[in-house]
Amino acid sequence: MAKIIVNEREYEVRDGQNMLQAALSVGLDLPYFCWHPAMGSIGACRQCAVRLFRDANDTRGKLAMACMTPANDGTRISIDDAEARDFRASVIEWLMASHPHDCPVCDEGGECHLQDMTVMTGHNYRRYSGRKRTFRNQDLGPLVNHEMNRCIQCYRCVRFYRDYADGRDFDVFGIRNQVYYGRQFDGVLESEFSGNLVEICPTGVFTDKTLKGHYTRKWDLQTAPSVCVHCGVGCNTIPGERYGALRRIYNRYNGEVNGYFICDRGRFGYEFVNGARRLHHARVRTERGAEAAPADSDEALRLAATLLGKAKRVIGIGSPRASLEANFALRTLVGEGNFYAGVSEKEWRLARLALDIMQGSPAKAASLADVARADAALVRGEDVTQTAPMLALALRQSVRQAPLRKAAKLRIPDWDAAGVRNAVQEEKGPLYIASTFGTRLDDAAKRTYRAPPDDIARLGFAVAHALDASSPPVPVLPANARPLVGEIVDALTGAEEPVVLSGGCGSEAVLRAAANVAMALCRKGHPARLCLTAPECNSTGLALLGGEGLEPAFGAVTSGEADAVIILENDLYRRAGAAAVDAFLEEVGSVVVIDHTDGETAARAGVVLPAATFAESDGVFVNNEGRAQRFYSVMTPRGDVRESWRWLRDLALAAGRADVEAWATVEDVDRALAAAMPIFAPLPEIAPPAGFRIAGQRIARQPGRYSGRTAITANVSVHETPPPEDTDSPLVFSMEGYQGQPPSALIPRFWAPGWNSVQALNKFQEEIGGPLRGGDPGRRLVEPAEDAAADYFADVPRHGEPSAGNYLFVPAHHIFGSEELSALAPGIARLAPRPYAGLSPDDARGASLAEANEVEVSVGGWSGRLPVRIIDTLPPGMVALPVGFAGRGPLELPAWGELRNPRDGRGQAQ
Repeated sequence: MAKIIVNEREYEVRDGQNMLQAALSVGLDLPYFCWHPAMGSIGACRQCAVRLFRDANDTRGKLAMACMTPANDGTRISIDDAEARDFRASVIEWLMASHPHDCPVCDEGGECHLQDMTVMTGHNYRRYSGRKRTFRNQDLGPLVNHEMNRCIQCYRCVRFYRDYADGRDFDVFGIRNQVYYGRQFDGVLESEFSGNLVEICPTGVFTDKTLKGHYTRKWDLQTAPSVCVHCGVGCNTIPGERYGALRRIYNRYNGEVNGYFICDRGRFGYEFVNGARRLHHARVRTERGAEAAPADSDEALRLAATLLGKAKRVIGIGSPRASLEANFALRTLVGEGNFYAGVSEKEWRLARLALDIMQGSPAKAASLADVARADAALVRGEDVTQTAPMLALALRQSVRQAPLRKAAKLRIPDWDAAGVRNAVQEEKGPLYIASTFGTRLDDAAKRTYRAPPDDIARLGFAVAHALDASSPPVPVLPANARPLVGEIVDALTGAEEPVVLSGGCGSEAVLRAAANVAMALCRKGHPARLCLTAPECNSTGLALLGGEGLEPAFGAVTSGEADAVIILENDLYRRAGAAAVDAFLEEVGSVVVIDHTDGETAARAGVVLPAATFAESDGVFVNNEGRAQRFYSVMTPRGDVRESWRWLRDLALAAGRADVEAWATVEDVDRALAAAMPIFAPLPEIAPPAGFRIAGQRIARQPGRYSGRTAITANVSVHETPPPEDTDSPLVFSMEGYQGQPPSALIPRFWAPGWNSVQALNKFQEEIGGPLRGGDPGRRLVEPAEDAAADYFADVPRHGEPSAGNYLFVPAHHIFGSEELSALAPGIARLAPRPYAGLSPDDARGASLAEANEVEVSVGGWSGRLPVRIIDTLPPGMVALPVGFAGRGPLELPAWGELRNPRDGRGQAQ
């Protein structure tokens, strides 16, 4: 710890900070623009000027930039010095000289860091009356809006986009005395993290284009703490609502998960909540073949209870996108032996295997923060940018850890961004990627290896054997893989914090090999972290609940054992082949669907009960590392919508079940779950209970300046209606509530006096860049046993060659389009690629096919025509098919199939 003196007062701060960070950490106010805690200091804006003294005897001192001044023991500065204050005010004045007078129409108005800093410096009168510089704005695609005239040249945007996220299509351009931030030409920003420019920019240059379609000021947004539903990482978010519609998603800081940023799918995929396919009213079909008709919710519930009551056996199909509470309520209603996970057999085996590995391996599960801190990483079988984008961003930070040691030897602090860059140049730490074809992360990798999943697994088994000879050997390894083994071993054993990351790419062998590598590292004294990705927001939670996959569920119906089914937040046509689902739904007597989004499965149901989305419900998701995190409703449901667990509770009550009578709130369900399954015992402790109060008050979802509350319901009554009752949480749907800092799990927005922008987060952290006060939200449920002594996996796959006429079809995930819910958001849908068949250049030439030519594909019981996409990095003999796109149904990949050029009628072999 270091002792610093600010304004003649002594403070104790952590070593290794700069004076701006230290001052903010102890609660002082000091204006800044270019500095960001995740990106360090460059001293560009000159806004954080202070007077720096040599020692207690120095009465004169000198002006210095706090962000470039180390917080060493004995450092003495004055923020209140008159000359320093005047200097900061002059900086604001010349920054404002060309800034437009458009705060009332600027999307950033009311949450603008420039506004806050202008007030903080005391600048309130504009003396400059000359011409302002003006710029042409660019069309940057459907997600981010560009208004260059508002720029103050702080360099934050380009530093995040290029230096932090490694984007290459955005830069700073200069000519004479003008600077421009944008692309060389108009066009969609290519980075998967471009939406963070909205929060990074201290002014209104970059704003949320999806918000512009239904714009609402920050002070009129009702907000609540939530968790992203678009992958298994579990990023923390702050959704904002107005007039019963979800308006936007902002990042909610969690130091162990997403930190300061979220990906574009998580930020812009929210519009499915407001979409045309939302289910707001119950539907019933009185007989097969008849049209489904809207029904009163009580009538639909009675009909569902009657149908289920007549059945000889009712089964329940859960969902990895439904909360723990909803899945447990279904499991309770139908019975443990009648609960099925609602995913394909292959996906279920992978999920259960990943869980077994996490619980049995000596390697601890890695959080996003652990991955970012890693100084060596091995990624196997996964294009993480497409499946878990924030993991990719964390890996991009990990490759900077080893080079930072070089800067440390030169006594360059890690916060000195320019100094570090000059010292390390383009040097990167060891990141090795083994995948079926090129990934978006390859530019950050030291080496890449592209091969079929079995060969990726074999490489992993070989690395594990090289680490520990007691692990199973690999008899024959491809020639291009042999040199990699020793190099990977040297990198992992030479690291202080190595991490092994795997997603399986549909292959259990790839997961087992990753587990062996992590286990071998731990056994040889190199404590490694293991990061296994999960496909959906509650895939891990569903695996913890147990059950079986879809095939046994289908079998129970086709065998005549079951004649009724409840399907929870799941479109089975995305989980299994259309023929299998058709046969299942045709055979089963009664189908009750509980979902928030209409789909093919709901269209076939006898009763459809409209469920709440994440924005209208409370519950818990468990992310890929086993961290349970609570999310809260940001708005009340409309129409007949209820939370899924409440529908299931009401069905159970209608059936005369006494065991759910006590389920009045979501906390009651959590207590029942914790009692039924000990692994969930911590659930009641992951967030304050519903009865929690501060000074006798609930936590206000609405800011203190929330306006128009009478106007919102004027079509119902000219009198202000009382706020909706919320029995599930300590939050209230009102501005009449506690507006200060609540516990971290309950923070609905970041705001502090004088800090209206997202930079107010500084006031909520124990120290800048550290955890939130009281600790970051969530609690890990899955930890390796203290005596974990699992054996190595021994089933090394054989090196196989394709048979004549066959290709190995592998999954190709896309950040935009592959995930079910975000694909319904208009902005995301515009960026989603069309279905295609990806071929290597050699295979395309051999089949006389060119880019965009049609090719006939037959794999996994599905046949059809797809346009060809040439993928330079795809090895010969393999075909890449995009995951999750309408028109071809789900396929369990990898799988062998055939390819044919329809122009010559011949099947194409490798």
